[in-house]
Amino acid sequence: MNDLKNKYQHTQIILASGSPRRQELLKGLDIPFSIQIKEVEEHYPENLKADKITAYLARLKAGAFTNLKENELIITADTIVWLENEALMKPVNDEDAQGLLLKLSGKAHEVYTSVCLKSARKTRVFSDKTRVYFKQLSIDEINYYIHKYKPFDKAGAYGAQDWIGYIAIEKLEGSYFNVMGLPVHKLYKELLDF
Repeated sequence: MNDLKNKYQHTQIILASGSPRRQELLKGLDIPFSIQIKEVEEHYPENLKADKITAYLARLKAGAFTNLKENELIITADTIVWLENEALMKPVNDEDAQGLLLKLSGKAHEVYTSVCLKSARKTRVFSDKTRVYFKQLSIDEINYYIHKYKPFDKAGAYGAQDWIGYIAIEKLEGSYFNVMGLPVHKLYKELLDF
């Protein structure tokens, strides 16, 4: 039995995320968990920057879970794409997605993910950062991706694991899984220490 499975064998771990990528990544840690989602208005104070935004939102999502039982552990996460001192959120339509991808084209940006662990007794938030380098994208490549993959549930209008990631990402500094929405290497360590 792995250390994590051993530590949490009597704990009900709940992933509060509808993201199929986060669910797949957590599954990869070989620990049983269930999924429970509570709708939260994802607004944050305008003065927050970079990982302060994601930490605030991850904590906000965890805050929707009150009166936790002793054996319950909530995991929430939030990811943003950060370019030139601006958070690129999820696009609202094709035009917005196109604008976001044009901004990212030919530049390096950061992806921040924060994770909140919450039990009945304590809360812990941690973050990770990955620097991503994009090649220059043509308008045809951008439009093909938007129409075929509809990246409206993704910060910055792209998924590293999608077609656009295959053709656009030239280099990464940091965790690839963090770009997908869950820094599993850090999550593993934090869960062992929690």
